Amino acid sequence: MLQTSVHYGCHIFIPLLVALIWYKSHWKLAFLIMFSGMLIDLDHLLANPIFDPNRCSINFHPLHSYYALVLYLILLFPKKTRLFGLGLIIHIIADVVDCSFM
Repeated sequence: MLQTSVHYGCHIFIPLLVALIWYKSHWKLAFLIMFSGMLIDLDHLLANPIFDPNRCSINFHPLHSYYALVLYLILLFPKKTRLFGLGLIIHIIADVVDCSFM
């Protein structure tokens, strides 16, 4: 239960903290852009079962793969994609909480 709370809390509160600390004047927009990184969870629809509380998403779902992570890191460099890339990286970090390899 605590692990699940930490997981979902990270998806919401880390982007919010980043937005409030580093993007004060536009924190709402920054938060929404970073929070849109949740869209990569659409790849869960390809799995059977769609939701498995004991499954590690990292390198199981296509948008949670190491290859995708490289793309998300590349998105950090152009200013236009930085917030979205940061949201995706935060999403992956939050999903690592569910994995036993860490």
